Amino acid sequence: MAQFRSFEEMEVWQEGRMLVRSIRGICKRVSVRRDFPFIDQVTRSARSICANIAEGNDAMTIPEFISFLANAKRSAAEVRSHLYDAVDEEYITTEEFKKLSDQCKKIASMLAKLIHHLQSLDPKLKRTYTERKPINE
Repeated sequence: MAQFRSFEEMEVWQEGRMLVRSIRGICKRVSVRRDFPFIDQVTRSARSICANIAEGNDAMTIPEFISFLANAKRSAAEVRSHLYDAVDEEYITTEEFKKLSDQCKKIASMLAKLIHHLQSLDPKLKRTYTERKPINE
C-alpha cells in the first residue's frame, strides 16, 4: 500500500493543522469565549480532520485508509458549516469567512484527490468517491 512515512509529511495534514490554529484563534476572542457549544463543535470538527488523516495513514488496507480520509473530508465540510454560524454571529468578518471557507475547500479537494489516487491502486475500488446514488434507490 502506498504510504507516507509519517502523517506529518502529508501536505493535507499540514493544511489541516493550520486550519485548527486559525479556528482556535477565533475561539479565544472575547466575543466567542462564552459560546461553549460553538467552540466545542467547531474545534472538534477541525481537529477531526487532522486526526482522521493521521489514523488513516496508519491503516492496514487501502479501503480503510480511504474511509478515514472520507471522514476527514466530511469534517472539513462540517467546519465550513460552522463558519456560517461564526459569520452570522459576527464572530468573524466576511473576509475571514471567505479565507477559512476556501481553506476548508482546499483541504477537501486535496483529500478527494488522495482518495481518487488510492482508489486507482486497487481495481476493486473503481467507483469514485464523488459518485453518489439517489436516496430513493
